[in-house]
Amino acid sequence: MDSRKRLIPHRLRYSLGITLFAGLFGVGAMAEQGAAEMAAPVSETCYADGWSESLRCYRIPVGTDSANADDLVKLSVLVAPAVNGGQHEPLYLLAGGPGQAASDLVRLLNPLRKLNRGRDIVMVDRRGGGRSDAFDCGFGAEIPNNIELMTAQLAACYINAGERPLTINSRQTVEDLESVRRALGHERISLWGGSWGTRTALLYQQWYPDALQSLVLDGVAPIDTKVFLAASAAESALQELEQACSEDPVCAGFVNWRSQLDNLLANWSHAQASNFPDPFTGRPAEEPVETWMLAGAVRTALYDPAAAAQLPYAVSEASRGNYAPLSGILGLFADMEGAMSLGLTYSVACAEEMNRIDAADIDRDADDTFIGDMFIRIFVEGCKVWPVPPRPYDAPEPRDHPVLLISGSADPITPPKYANEQLAYLPNQQHLIVRGGGHINSPRGCVPDLILQFLDQPDATLDDGCIADIRRPPFAAGAFGPALMPEQAIPEADSLLAQEHSAGGAGENPEKLEQRAIPTEEVAGGDQP
Repeated sequence: MDSRKRLIPHRLRYSLGITLFAGLFGVGAMAEQGAAEMAAPVSETCYADGWSESLRCYRIPVGTDSANADDLVKLSVLVAPAVNGGQHEPLYLLAGGPGQAASDLVRLLNPLRKLNRGRDIVMVDRRGGGRSDAFDCGFGAEIPNNIELMTAQLAACYINAGERPLTINSRQTVEDLESVRRALGHERISLWGGSWGTRTALLYQQWYPDALQSLVLDGVAPIDTKVFLAASAAESALQELEQACSEDPVCAGFVNWRSQLDNLLANWSHAQASNFPDPFTGRPAEEPVETWMLAGAVRTALYDPAAAAQLPYAVSEASRGNYAPLSGILGLFADMEGAMSLGLTYSVACAEEMNRIDAADIDRDADDTFIGDMFIRIFVEGCKVWPVPPRPYDAPEPRDHPVLLISGSADPITPPKYANEQLAYLPNQQHLIVRGGGHINSPRGCVPDLILQFLDQPDATLDDGCIADIRRPPFAAGAFGPALMPEQAIPEADSLLAQEHSAGGAGENPEKLEQRAIPTEEVAGGDQP
């Protein structure tokens, strides 16, 4: 029997909605004092699904408003120790949501393996998330398909949670992160943030600049940006997908798929909702698949280029009454249900994001988009039963840390313009934009190597030409996926044959000449090696 202690984290999932967002002064002061007085934490060896190497697992106590030491919250901290001894500053991975657990990012260690050679990689489950006393309101593997039922469950959770919804916020998260840094004895750290994790990283940079070496921000949610206004970003991503499809020899055959999608969403009936097939059984789903869920599935598919590549075919089939491919796309993201600790999500989102968004903002953002207000409505209705006071941010002050920004041109929630337009106060920045990229591009192509180069030499200008080699995955051509294109002639090979022919090879056996040509097969729209 394997005697190794095994960590059982939440399964890695794409962040549902945003990978999003001051605290009480007493909380921060108490957390700092506790870190200074506590003994060095003791770790246990553990293992996590998705990563083959051992981890060091800590339970690090952080302060509360209570004077009772027994009330200390113990944060779950995972450390992937540096393979070569840790000669570089540690890299902390900050998850999104708000509400996603950093322990869900364990699989990200695989593409970032080279970074782990010379530096520890640290994952802290923020208070109320993951293995740090998750505030999930009883939402488990399934979330009600009906918004009214979902908000009713949220309301009951809020009533029974006492003061907890009022105490969870980004200031608390940053103070806890600083307590962990001190407890682990790290002098300076670098931060990688994904989606809402970029907001946390930018706030840490504001409040603890002397503890920071550099920032890597993927899917940037700037402090001053109302990132929950996501309808126009999703529409832009869908239009970019539409353009890419029209340029692809296979996908171009689905001529009217975008208009078919608009018609499907505009005329979705109760009968269609009730008979929509379950992605795992093929039988009618137990609960009707409402319009907002269908539109949300399309929007969520845009996060991942591989899922987005299936949309034109799936929509085309749905317009003919075959909903199985579209159901399959919903099934791709089934594990996302329960990925967020929704008590944490709503405590932060309602206080720090929704309280600065009004009806006029929503109308402007939703106008002439495929999703309208169907995404943000979940938060509008949820925040009505989750009353928390606004927690506005101060205007960010200039900081000169090296910052690497990473965006996907087709990101449906944090488009490149957010990084381009809202971070002028960070003069020492570089921006990588992956063409056709969705939400979170750190694992793709040469991006991990560029992140490593940046962390090792943060003041050097990156040669990012390799980013152009990252391409969209091939579009689905049918029920069995992409289509292989017929064998195509290679101009270089034809030129070589012509040169040999003119040099006296005309008398050679044509079969020998034919053997010198190198046949290739190309996947339509696919990545090149």
